[in-house]
Amino acid sequence: MSKHILITGGAGFIGCNLVRHHALQGHQVTVFDDLSRLGTELNLKWMDGFHLANISIVRGSICDAEAVSDLFKNNAFDLVIHCASQVAVTLSVQNPVYDHEVNAKGTLNMLEGLRNGRNPQAFFIFTSTNKVYGALDDLSIIESDTRYMLADAPNGISEQRNLDFHSPYGCSKGSADQYTRDYARIYDLNTVVFRQSCIYGPQQVGIEDQGWLAWFVRKALAGKSVKVYGTGKQVRDLLYIDDLVHAYDLAASRADLTRGRIYNLGGGPASARSVVEVLTIIKKTFPDLTWTFEDWRPGDQKVYISDISKAARDFGWTPQISCEEGISKLIEWATQQKDTLPPL
Repeated sequence: MSKHILITGGAGFIGCNLVRHHALQGHQVTVFDDLSRLGTELNLKWMDGFHLANISIVRGSICDAEAVSDLFKNNAFDLVIHCASQVAVTLSVQNPVYDHEVNAKGTLNMLEGLRNGRNPQAFFIFTSTNKVYGALDDLSIIESDTRYMLADAPNGISEQRNLDFHSPYGCSKGSADQYTRDYARIYDLNTVVFRQSCIYGPQQVGIEDQGWLAWFVRKALAGKSVKVYGTGKQVRDLLYIDDLVHAYDLAASRADLTRGRIYNLGGGPASARSVVEVLTIIKKTFPDLTWTFEDWRPGDQKVYISDISKAARDFGWTPQISCEEGISKLIEWATQQKDTLPPL
């Protein structure tokens, strides 16, 4: 059965992969994006190449409450995937007001649009972040030659972990995270929150402040050295984009169970890699790749690994693509797109 799906930030990395996935299934897909993000032009061209009539692009900002309201009043969406956001911790420190306007107020605009729109029972997915858990300073950390490890949480950080918003970005996304959860309780909306870790894959035009794995690949392609902030032993659990898209599908198919709930989504312990370990993997393809070390950046967690067991229990999701396979796919895509990627 064909559905009408709204994807905010649909010209971004995660968004455009979602657009392709749902459009190829025959669903009507509406993209709502202000097209301000680096790489959106490349992604729009990619989507245009599908030659599918069931994709419509609406240029607009989630900060524009009237535009968001009109979008929901003029369309009866079955599924809303809210990806639009300000994504960089560093930019949030430089301009916390803008960060709040996009992430907190923009999400509130979306929830209000849904609540007062033609189909308030649409399933609503919010893309949150692991930054809502803060620096995790209270946890014991073991240091090896190449990585930091959590001594107290071998399976990663669970959803039971207390919130500790760290950085303006953590505050704005955390506020939106809690608004989304509460709208399921107070207004009986079908919302779900995904606290995501390090998502990567094709169509990701990484920059130094965000999308670091794709940024490393871009630097390697250009034959330039990479700046590593901190020791490079910081660990994240990497999740390939196709596995994330599959998680959204499974959660939506079990809306009766997942509505009103929060899930950590990442690669889990099996896909946990440090910055220098990722660089070492990339260096196998680009032997001349080098890196230097700079001071730590604010809000950077030494280790974050998602405990993904709740998602496995509730809707049967586990990642299928290994780090090595996923990074290889990203390198292959970036190499093919080398001449069209934005300059560094």
